[in-house]
Amino acid sequence: MRTIRALLATALIIVLALVAFSYFSGDSWRARSRDRSAVGTTGTIDVNAARERGAAVGEKVAVAAEKVKETAAEAALTSKIKAKMVLDDDVKARSIDVTTNGTTVTVSGTVRSVAEHDRAIRLARETAGVTRVVDQLSIAQ
Repeated sequence: MRTIRALLATALIIVLALVAFSYFSGDSWRARSRDRSAVGTTGTIDVNAARERGAAVGEKVAVAAEKVKETAAEAALTSKIKAKMVLDDDVKARSIDVTTNGTTVTVSGTVRSVAEHDRAIRLARETAGVTRVVDQLSIAQ
């Protein structure tokens, strides 16, 4: 049994050494079989069309980047509120959902008492960056 383990370990070390050598040398087994001749273009290039396409792609990238920025800001706001609720002894944060759309926060779920309801809403309202809180909390009976 020890012999088989030693052989498998040796084989694994050899394979890893070959992969590491291939990676660090910049040479791969597939690259040797490929034709490495230069590739060129034929025909004419319409510079104005290329600029227009580049501008269109740039606009799309800017819109996507703004969307990502907005989504990250919403996630950060949600996280701030949930963290406040988790750290608060009067609020059972697991039973409360917080969603953010822009700077509007929706607080939903079921709470145990009016005091817990009021505290959860106050924590959301007091968070920097929140302009409006939508209260969808229900109190357990």
